[in-house]
Amino acid sequence: MSKANVRRHILEKNRSPREKEPKPTQSLLSKHLKKVYPIGLHRSSSSLSLSSLSLSLSQNSNDSSVTDNSNSPLEQRISLALRLITPPERREVTVAKNVQPQQQQQQQQQQSQDSCCGELKRCNWITKNSDKVYVAFHDECWGVPVYDDNQLFELLALSGMLMDYNWTEILKRKELFRDAFGGFDPKSVAKMGEKEILEISSNTAIMLAECRVRCIVDNAKCIMKILNEFGSFSSFMWGYVNFKPMINKFKYPRNVPLRSPKAEAISRDLLKRGFRLVGPVIVYSFMQAAGLTIDHLVDCFRYSECVSLAERPWRHI
Repeated sequence: MSKANVRRHILEKNRSPREKEPKPTQSLLSKHLKKVYPIGLHRSSSSLSLSSLSLSLSQNSNDSSVTDNSNSPLEQRISLALRLITPPERREVTVAKNVQPQQQQQQQQQQSQDSCCGELKRCNWITKNSDKVYVAFHDECWGVPVYDDNQLFELLALSGMLMDYNWTEILKRKELFRDAFGGFDPKSVAKMGEKEILEISSNTAIMLAECRVRCIVDNAKCIMKILNEFGSFSSFMWGYVNFKPMINKFKYPRNVPLRSPKAEAISRDLLKRGFRLVGPVIVYSFMQAAGLTIDHLVDCFRYSECVSLAERPWRHI
């Protein structure tokens, strides 16, 4: 062999390893890409396509790292980067974000349907079987602050009748009570004698016992004494709550009490002054009806209306 051929043979041996070096790198990279990116990229209008794609990539990269024990450092770095970029919680968060607006839309649609049908959210003790008179009393009177002496006297007398009847039965005969007791004017009621008392108690339409009639007459006489001392029955009663209604935030009917410490204090004071049928339960019912305390449930449509009336400055004095 000549010297030229020997040199050529040596150069070919030296070149062949160098020329073959890029080929294994290319094959290794293609093999890695097949493992890490086994799916194709497609355009999608879904908001979850990107998150689901990244999640599947991270899962496939994890599976490849488990099955292949001879991972290169490059494969380990890429799989670690995918874990950091796309955590598993990403898909759950996006789904939750999409569910919340749907729930809000459903609630808004339900509220709009109720308003369109004319159904208002009332306190739970107002049902479909409730009498119209009682519903009107709840919607228009109950919880509205009252500052008129005659109206306060009327509500105190009607609350005392709860010993024998319920609100529906009392409200149905309210006009009869007004005619019998002269519009609940304390001055005229205080002047009633035996003849008037017997006439009212014997009226079968009113159905009020004689002892109840006498209690109302005696309370009117006590109110006359309060008028001489405080100027008005209204200022006397509102003084117990510092001339501002007590606003409660009850969510359920079981939270509404039958009596309160304030009602017990008022009851003791009224009994000392000679009033009758003014126990703590009756006094608290009177406070609810006269708006001295706001006991509408917070989800009732009347709650915000009565609260706005209660927050007005007291100008009765």
